[in-house]
Amino acid sequence: MPSDIDIMGVYIPPLLAAWVAGMLAATLTVDVLTRQGIAARFSNPPLVFIGFVVIYTILFGSTVFPT
Repeated sequence: MPSDIDIMGVYIPPLLAAWVAGMLAATLTVDVLTRQGIAARFSNPPLVFIGFVVIYTILFGSTVFPT
């Protein structure tokens, strides 16, 4: 049975917490890539952002917020 995360009486599913952490990490990664000029080399930067969100969500979901 998965355990929810309790934040001040509000129960949050682990997948939602992993997704929020994945969005934040992907946003920071894309921001760094943009500042370095690397993002301009991608043919479809929004698709790269979604890919980073998926990768980080899977990593956080399996390690930090296991169900």
